[in-house]
Amino acid sequence: MSKTHHLTSPFSEEVIRSLHAGDIVYFDGPLFGIRDLTQIHIFDKGNPPPVSLEGMPCIHTAPSLRRVGDKWEKICVGTTTSTRMDRFTPGLIGQYGVRAIIGKGGLYQGSLDAMKKYGAVYLAIVGGAASLETEQIEEVEAVYFEELHPEALYRFRVKNFGPLTVAMDSHGVHLYDQVSAKIKEKLPEIYKKLGVE
Repeated sequence: MSKTHHLTSPFSEEVIRSLHAGDIVYFDGPLFGIRDLTQIHIFDKGNPPPVSLEGMPCIHTAPSLRRVGDKWEKICVGTTTSTRMDRFTPGLIGQYGVRAIIGKGGLYQGSLDAMKKYGAVYLAIVGGAASLETEQIEEVEAVYFEELHPEALYRFRVKNFGPLTVAMDSHGVHLYDQVSAKIKEKLPEIYKKLGVE
């Protein structure tokens, strides 16, 4: 039976390993926004993050922000599909200690293996929830690699961020794979009803 967890970031390995696929998570604290260009900058171009990501959650986003003096203000912060950033995830988890990836659509086996080895999870967010996400972000605390904006590295402070579903856990369970398997199992019956050979 799934549980609901109210957490505070950064997360410990013990806390993350207590989460199971299907559980619901809300959390307060720091959240890092990251996207393709930032990860290319870090991994392909050899520029380590200028801030520690140890124990942190990272959300796949290219936020809409505005610069006001020396501060950044949120306009809209939505989430993007994760799969095209899959190749960076084992490095984020293994090299930089990221404990949670937040996005849409899940990740692949290599990322799941890293989650099992180091203690991390994939937290799925509902598509079209940008308005709610933006409300739950209290402040844009810092922007790193500013030249990459809107695909820089962002440090947000969030309050009651969620609901997020544990879609991939540190025990090797992958909800997306389970759904795919059920679909494949039912396809022959569906095809038969439709008269499709």
